[in-house]
Amino acid sequence: MDSLTPSSPLAGTDAAAASTSDARAETWRGLRASLPVMLGFVPFALVLGAQAAQKGLSAIEVPLLTGLNFAGGSEFTAVRLWTSPPHVLLIVAMSFLVNSRHILMSAALAPYLRHLPLGRALTALFFMCDECWALSLADARRRRSSRISLPFYLGVSAGLYGTWVVFTALGALLGPVLGDVEAYGFDMAFTAVFLVLLRGMWKGLKPARPWLVSLVVAALTYRLVPGSWYVAAGAVTGLLAAAAWAPKQS
Repeated sequence: MDSLTPSSPLAGTDAAAASTSDARAETWRGLRASLPVMLGFVPFALVLGAQAAQKGLSAIEVPLLTGLNFAGGSEFTAVRLWTSPPHVLLIVAMSFLVNSRHILMSAALAPYLRHLPLGRALTALFFMCDECWALSLADARRRRSSRISLPFYLGVSAGLYGTWVVFTALGALLGPVLGDVEAYGFDMAFTAVFLVLLRGMWKGLKPARPWLVSLVVAALTYRLVPGSWYVAAGAVTGLLAAAAWAPKQS
């Protein structure tokens, strides 16, 4: 029997099947990696859904909010500012301010997406959140790769996105039954998730100096300036500190 050559139809079919199998394995690997964060999302999502229901949003409107704007911080801001009728321009402006960190995050992720067509890259960025960004970058760096694994990224994103949308809707349904869910300490889940992510990105005290600068500036801005300006202040000063301390190229 003749051996298969690379140009034969059967060889091409085998290569495609192997590629599909690899992509499926990477997707499952991403889903498994996101599982601890998914569990952390649950109480946080219930809090948001319950708060939104208390402001008059229905169990249909809440998942529309969280599904079309996959960014928890700005969603909490929008719900807190929600009135009847809502001040749309104020909500949009404050949501943009809270989400301004995504501009820096996407800039950091862009070099790892250059191998993707523009449409796929933009779709990937739509599903980007803090946790997905951190897990995918950490995975690429751990593999010492200049590219993120798109199936891994989509596996992480699918798990986090689905959990967020489903449990915010559930929070809206259960909110009237549970009452003030913050009394159970559920809102602490947000802080706990970020502490876990920071631990995963920890490389020592010296590389963490920009984090400290960002933390101090954000805390001072939070105390001294009304509104959500502390988000942008912390992000920008952290970026400037990282640029100032970056190793000089000879």
